Amino acid sequence: MSYFYDAMTKNTNTKRKGFVFKTYEAPFQSPFDKLFEIFKELITHTSGDFDEAIDWLRELDKEYKLTTAEYTIDDFIEDLKKKGYIREEIDPDGNGGITITSKTERAIRQQALDHIFGQIKRSGQGNHKSKSPGIGDEHTGDFRNYQFGDALDKVSITESLKNAQINHGIGDFSLSEEDLVVEETLHKSQMSTVLMIDISHSMILYGEDRITPAKKVAMALAELITTRYPKDTLDILVFGNDAWQIEIKDLPYLKVGPYHTNTVAGLQLAMDLLRRKRNTNKQIFMITDGKPSCLRLPDGQYYKDSAGLNPYIVNKCYAMAQQARRLHIPITTFMIAQDPYLMRFVTEFTKANQGKAFYTGLKGLGEMIFEDYETNRKKRIRG
Repeated sequence: MSYFYDAMTKNTNTKRKGFVFKTYEAPFQSPFDKLFEIFKELITHTSGDFDEAIDWLRELDKEYKLTTAEYTIDDFIEDLKKKGYIREEIDPDGNGGITITSKTERAIRQQALDHIFGQIKRSGQGNHKSKSPGIGDEHTGDFRNYQFGDALDKVSITESLKNAQINHGIGDFSLSEEDLVVEETLHKSQMSTVLMIDISHSMILYGEDRITPAKKVAMALAELITTRYPKDTLDILVFGNDAWQIEIKDLPYLKVGPYHTNTVAGLQLAMDLLRRKRNTNKQIFMITDGKPSCLRLPDGQYYKDSAGLNPYIVNKCYAMAQQARRLHIPITTFMIAQDPYLMRFVTEFTKANQGKAFYTGLKGLGEMIFEDYETNRKKRIRG
C-alpha cells in the first residue's frame, strides 16, 4: 500500500498547512522514488524553497511513516545531491544554501503534465494537423491527378506506373502527365499561445491557495507543448500592478505579491509578444480570480480602485479585448471566481473579443485548459 499526495491548502489562521493523502495500490517504487514524488509537490507549493519543503517532508514522515530505519530523509537528501536534483550554493554574503537544479524543474513540469493531462495519448509527430488537404508532409492515403505546380517528390511512382499500364498497355509502355498522380498530404501549422497568470494578492486570500494550481497548469502546458507540439510556441507572463514575462524555468518559484490587478497591462504585453510571431494561429489564455483594479497612467502613476468595477478601468479592458479581436487573437478567460458581478464583467469582456470564458474553481482547471487548447488548434489551424 502506498500514499498518494492529493492536495495541500494554506490556512492563514494557523501555522500548519493541511495535507491530504490517499492510499492506493501502486506498482513497486524505490524508497527514493516514493519520497521524490512528494518532494516535487512540496517544492512547487513552497515556490522552490528547499529547506521549507524538507521541513514539511519531515513532518509528513512523522505522521505517515514515509521512511524506514534503512532509508531516512537524510539518505533521500544525499541521493538528491548524487542524482543532480539539488546543489549547494554560496550567496554573495558567504552563506551557504541548497537550491534545486534545472533537472528538478524539468521533473516538476513532467509531474504536472502527468497529473493534469495523464490521459493524453502522445502522438509521434508533435505537430498540428489541419482538416484541409494541401501541400504538406502528413500522408492521408488519398490520391489525386497531378496538377501543374505539384512538387515532384509528391508524385506516387507506384500509382503513376499502374495508371500508365492501364492507359497505354504493357507492350508499348509510356508515361505521360495524364498518368501521374500525387498523394494528398495535410498542412502542418503552428500555434502561438500566451498564458497570462494573475499574481495579485487575491490569489491567496480567504485561505485558498490559487496560485499553485495556476503555475502547475502553466508547467503542464509548457511540458505538453515542448514535447508534443515542439513547433508551437508558449510565452508566459504574470500580471499584478504591472505585467512582465517569465521563463518556463521560473514557474516553480512564482509567488503572489501585494498587487492589484492590471489586466490591461497583461493584455498589452500578450499582444506585443504575439505580434512578433510569424504563426498564423495565435491565442491568449488568461487565468484570473479577481476584477481589474489597476491601470498605469501615462505619467507612470497607478490608478487603483478595489471597490467594485471601476468604469474607467473596465472600459480599458473592453478596448483591449476589441483590439485583440481585430488582430484575430481570441482570448479564453479562466475565471477562478463566481461572483455575479465579476461574471457579468467577464461576459462583456468575452463578447467584446468574441472569445470564450470558463467560470471554474480550481478543480479541473488543468483539464479545461488542455481541452480548450486542443479545441482551438483544431478550429483555427490553417494551411
